Amino acid sequence: MPELSSAFSGEWRIDPTHSRIGFSTRHAMVTKVRGAFNDIEGIIHADVDNPVNSKVSVKIKVASIDTRNAQRDEHLRTNDFFDAPNYPEITFESTRIDQVEEDSYIVNGNLTIRGITKEIGIPIQFTGIERDPSGQLRAGFEGSRRIDRQQFGVKWNTALDSGGLLVSDKITLEFEISAVKVES
Repeated sequence: MPELSSAFSGEWRIDPTHSRIGFSTRHAMVTKVRGAFNDIEGIIHADVDNPVNSKVSVKIKVASIDTRNAQRDEHLRTNDFFDAPNYPEITFESTRIDQVEEDSYIVNGNLTIRGITKEIGIPIQFTGIERDPSGQLRAGFEGSRRIDRQQFGVKWNTALDSGGLLVSDKITLEFEISAVKVES
């Protein structure tokens, strides 16, 4: 984790009201569709003295998907895409966190979508630490990672007259995280 004082060590909870875990993908090969999940929770355990002990755990409620289009959101919850009734959560559990530069990390771990788990590395930038007006210590993180949705069983698509596909298989995951330190 960031090269900070030992005050950074400890448990941090992702603040869902000030965080965004989202995605973007090409639609009809000409534009991007963006969305996010509104129901997220997560814990970051930071150990500045022994970074190998640092870890991240995130749970996302699939039913909370929001692309600003109710009809599309309902379709994304079906078996064509996320199959929310049978796979209500997307999870990520870190296995290793590597520092690549000052304030830049690769968070390696297991991403599970539709019951399929794949190991991925997510580049994350530490954006700062600050005490908010209510006295809570906050840390910020941002990053993104492109994945192939087909590898997670998200396969629905429709061919276009041009020969392309309606929805790209490449999805960019987007992370804007505000975490609050759990004071003991």
